[in-house]
Parts: sequence; C-alpha cells; structure tokens
Amino acid sequence: MNAAVSEGYVDFRGYRTWYQVAGELGSGAIPLLALHGGPGSTHNYFGPLNRLADERPVVLYDQIGCGSSDRPQDIEWSVGVFREEVDAVRSQLGLDHIHLLGTSWGGMLALEHVLSGAEGIVGLILSSTLANVDQWAAEQMKLRNALPPDVVEVLDRHDRAGSYDDPEYERAMETYMDRHFYRGPQPREELERMDEGRAPDVYRAMQGPNEWTVTGAIKGWDVGDRLKEIDIPTLVIRGRYDMCTDPIAETLVKGIPNSREVVLEESSHTLCLEQTDEYLAAISKFMKEAERT
Repeated sequence: MNAAVSEGYVDFRGYRTWYQVAGELGSGAIPLLALHGGPGSTHNYFGPLNRLADERPVVLYDQIGCGSSDRPQDIEWSVGVFREEVDAVRSQLGLDHIHLLGTSWGGMLALEHVLSGAEGIVGLILSSTLANVDQWAAEQMKLRNALPPDVVEVLDRHDRAGSYDDPEYERAMETYMDRHFYRGPQPREELERMDEGRAPDVYRAMQGPNEWTVTGAIKGWDVGDRLKEIDIPTLVIRGRYDMCTDPIAETLVKGIPNSREVVLEESSHTLCLEQTDEYLAAISKFMKEAERT
C-alpha cells in the first residue's frame, strides 16, 4: 500500500473526533468509511483496510469517548450520539457517496445510519454484526455455556455476584474471547493498541458488563422488522467461529432483500486480522460489483 495517509479531527459537539484517511478523497473513487465496534473500542483492528487505498480512499475514525478522540464526561451515551457523529464525519469530510462498513457494534451503527434515511451509500458491508441485541445476547450465552465446565463455573459465580472486574473473571473471559473474538497468533499489535485505547466506561454505559448481559443504552435494540426497508446492495460477512452465529447472520440475510453472505472458515469475530487477504478480497469484490448495479 503506497497511498498517502493523513489524519485530523472532526468537530463534534465541541469535542474532537479523530480520523485517518488513506488515499486521496478527491481522487474520484468512492471512499470506504469504516465504523469500529465496541462500543468504546477503537479503529486499530481495521489497520489492514488501508491496503485497499490503492483502489479507493479508506476513512477510519475513533468514535467519541475512545482511542485518539476526546473523552467527554458530560455526554449521556446513547445510540443517537454515535449516529449523530457519523453524520458529522460524513458532512465535514465531504463523504457524499461512500461504501459503509460496520463491524459488531459498528454494524449496528451502520444500520442505524442507513435506516435514518442517509443518502449516498453505494454499498453496505455488515461485518460480524446483528439486528437484534436480545438475539445476540442469547447466542452469546450459548457460546459461553459451551466453554469448558471449569470456565463456566467461574463465569457463573462472578455473574451472580456482579464481580466483573475480578481477575479470575477476566481470565475466564479470555477463554471465550480466544474462541470467538480472535483466534489468530499472539501478540498482535493492532489488538494491543485497541486494548490501550478502549473505553470500558462507554462499553458499560452502552452495552453492560459483558456480551450476554445487556443493561446499557442498547438494551432492547432491534431493527429486525425494518431490514426490509434497506434497498442498498449489502454484504453480510462473518467467521465460522464468530460471535455472529448462524441464527444472527440469518436474521440479516433473510431480512435485507439485496444481500449476500460470505463466511470465512478460519475466523471468529476479528476477520480483518484473522483472514486478512480473504476479507479484503471479499470486500473489494463486493464494492466493485455494487458500483456496477
């Protein structure tokens, strides 16, 4: 990837949202805008996307509250805050026509953006994501309960006590994450930088203490009945061992009329890092095809 990389800040509610552009926004090629997961995670695991900048600009940003963006203490975290931030990024960077990629929570945000009536979206890429948070939580509970019995016992005990910050609980959670979040070699610089920049307070305010206990602002979130409104070419992409399980993906694929699915057989939730070449190839192919429709 030889494209130039620049960075800066978008103004959002008087705070700064950090962004990075690989390639030239004025090149005439339709940019890819990527929305990271979390909530409260960072852009870092999207690093390989910059390899696509030889064919189109790639725009990444850290959502407000995490990473290199400002971390305000006076915002009441909600879906609406982050939906408004997407609008600000697009407006201030002149992203009138884009391909929109969202992974996990970022996919929820992408769906919110599309369903809000946003214009100029040429292709929608839903990566390891969901349409119904209750379905997501139920599927994560199944994955959790399929872990080794000694791990499940630790999770059960601390879930009952609410002692989510206990080191024993955190070690048990690593088993779940190793199976279903990232199955690749360790250490991985992108994940280490993501961990350094993430915002647990935002995650808990939006999600809750873990993936199967939803107590935050996205509790009850469900756009399943509205998926039929989406008339944009859509790619649903996930890993075989993903937190995005078969039923979760099926809800998206069956609900969105003009959608297709790609499953990467050696990946879990972090496709961009686990099967980078296959992931980039699938996304690149989809975007080119979407531009021809």
